[in-house]
Amino acid sequence: MTSHIPSDSYPLTLSESRPLRYGVFFYLYVMQGIPSGFALTALSNYLTAEGVKPEVIGKFAATVGLPWAFQFVWGPLIDRFQGSVMGRRKPWVLLSQFLAFLASLGILLINNPVGQITGLMAAFFIHSVFASIQDASVDALAISVIPEEERGRINAFMRAGFLIGIGVGAAVLSHIIRYDGFFYAALAQSAALLLFTIVTFFIRERVGDALVPWAVRRSSEQALAGSHPDHSFEWLFSELFRGLLARQSLLLFGAVIAGYLSISLFSRAFNFHLIRSLGWTDTSVSVLTGTYGMLLATVVALTGGFLADRFGARRLLVIVISIIAAYLIGFNLISDWWKTRDVARTGLVALYFMDPSLSIAAMPVLMAICRKGVEGSQFTTYMAFVNLSDIAGSFVSGHALNYLAAPTIGKIAGLLAFLAVLTAFFTLRHYRVASQG
Repeated sequence: MTSHIPSDSYPLTLSESRPLRYGVFFYLYVMQGIPSGFALTALSNYLTAEGVKPEVIGKFAATVGLPWAFQFVWGPLIDRFQGSVMGRRKPWVLLSQFLAFLASLGILLINNPVGQITGLMAAFFIHSVFASIQDASVDALAISVIPEEERGRINAFMRAGFLIGIGVGAAVLSHIIRYDGFFYAALAQSAALLLFTIVTFFIRERVGDALVPWAVRRSSEQALAGSHPDHSFEWLFSELFRGLLARQSLLLFGAVIAGYLSISLFSRAFNFHLIRSLGWTDTSVSVLTGTYGMLLATVVALTGGFLADRFGARRLLVIVISIIAAYLIGFNLISDWWKTRDVARTGLVALYFMDPSLSIAAMPVLMAICRKGVEGSQFTTYMAFVNLSDIAGSFVSGHALNYLAAPTIGKIAGLLAFLAVLTAFFTLRHYRVASQG
């Protein structure tokens, strides 16, 4: 048993190494991005090209994302039960990763994604349940171990990892679906998830944490007792609702949600328009977003993280939402030019980095208004509603396409983003957010 006792000189300890924090949170979000790119870009575009109705594809996207809308359920559990010798958050991260891998294997049972839509939805839904727990656990881990002065930059690395994961899931798995078959695409996803789970096993959260649950903790019960508070569920939920229902939180988060919703509304509509109305192939859309779009978005995310730490996330948040509103309104006003492939290609790539830009600006601000003691639960709840906005955008856009053209949906999304700009500006001007600026 003594062989399992960790050493204080163990190099893979998050609390002791800044470069390790950057690297670990980067790959944890790559792991989250791959299934998202696979389901919501590669597979959704494939189904579109195969003639599946837009409302069915919208329902599929909503079903895949639905478990993320209930992340607030996992937050209090993660905050309440964190007494393992393996650390406060790592056991949740590792277990959920392994269960997500097992659920991914279940996707291999689908032989024909077009003819088995119901089974496809069910398989991805089960995977998403465990993936959403992993997402909540990683967010809780981030708040626990990332110093405040690093939040902007590490959030950038997290978002960059997610983008690269989406890019791989979209571009690589789209190619595999089309030329090798759905089975091998699902198998490639499962192999990637297993690899990342193995890597996580060797990461320690803090000095004194064990790698396995049956090990003797080096710092014994003293480190365990001092590492986390022992709050009841009643206290956790009481403090959580206080944080969420504060006027500042409601207004600021409402603006952020409106920004995300506007992007999701137009994104689904524009992809559908490119494939069905302009004759693009599903692989051309997926590969473009997964290559040039991903690379540009990654650069924007990393630059945005530096700017958030350097000049202030509050100021950056207003600027980013303003850019989103200007893009949505302006690009949809020139919809007649979308027939020119270079114009449509530029618009698609630009659309791809709107979401990460918003995340880089919004996440540090939202972290800063989280109530002490329930930071993990409150931030996870914020993320649940962010994911719900993406689900709602996909669902509403899928049905709206039966009645409205993509440019009309885009203009409505632009007006929503404009309202978000006004709300964020006046809220941040009225309240002082103790954040990155």
